[in-house]
Amino acid sequence: MFGLLKKFKSGFARTTQSLFGAVGGIFGAKKLDAATLDTLEEALYGADFGVETTEEIMDEIQAAFKNDKELRGLDAAEIGAQVLLRVLDGAEGKFESREADPEVILLLGVNGSGKTTTTAKLGHLYEGDGRSVLLAACDTFRAAANEQIKSWSERLNIDLIASKLGADAAAVAFDAYQAAESRQHDLIIIDTAGRLHNKPHLMGELEKIVRVLKKKDESAPHHRWLVVDGSLGSNSIEQARSFHKAINLTGLVITKLDGTSRGGALVGIYRELKIPIYFVGLGEQPDDLQPFTIENYVSALFGLRQEVTE
Repeated sequence: MFGLLKKFKSGFARTTQSLFGAVGGIFGAKKLDAATLDTLEEALYGADFGVETTEEIMDEIQAAFKNDKELRGLDAAEIGAQVLLRVLDGAEGKFESREADPEVILLLGVNGSGKTTTTAKLGHLYEGDGRSVLLAACDTFRAAANEQIKSWSERLNIDLIASKLGADAAAVAFDAYQAAESRQHDLIIIDTAGRLHNKPHLMGELEKIVRVLKKKDESAPHHRWLVVDGSLGSNSIEQARSFHKAINLTGLVITKLDGTSRGGALVGIYRELKIPIYFVGLGEQPDDLQPFTIENYVSALFGLRQEVTE
């Protein structure tokens, strides 16, 4: 448990520093004053927690400060943590296996969100949990995507179905399903081409992949996860909103959080859409894709030494 918390703290270090470094270690023994409260409010907005969440945090801290002028940074951290625990209630995605053999995870999102890398890392994680995984390279528009996922599959020793550049992505998905059946894989993870949510022909191709999968299993794809670049901040909310409307997302994977100071963006996405968050990307190594836990996330952001509980 504590090792995982350490990984979260390392991954969210830039966000934590942006939030509290500017106020001289506010979340410590230092007493609060009006100036540090103003600075904290600006930092919360800068981290993309959103207006509603920032106001909730600040209202509760200011109310506590009004009643106790001896309030210190650590007290404010605890208050902020409790607010986020309430806001994120229900946000943890729990992977519950379906009565499907094989089970299918479909990953989608815009170019640059990290879908291909996430596909491989998910395969690595689930194989470590004892699943038999097959990767499907359905991003047939970018030569780099095919090469990237082939490199990952070889590095991690995970089975892969791929085709040539420009091949029909739906046909690759169909072939992958048949291969998983014959090779007795119990999980398929499908990487798709990056697409803008406002391009009808690209969304149509995604719908074709879904239709083809349903010919094999009416309930497939069993999981439809949007991979979102967390460094985009509030812009990621619009992406999630549009994809959810188009394909009824069942989950989110938030990537690249280790390289950004906008680690609060996932709060805004969940607050608006209530789509569960399954994984967060906290680094470049295979093991840096970690299951999202509210307690570790909140503790890491507010610099707390252990998991927080309600």
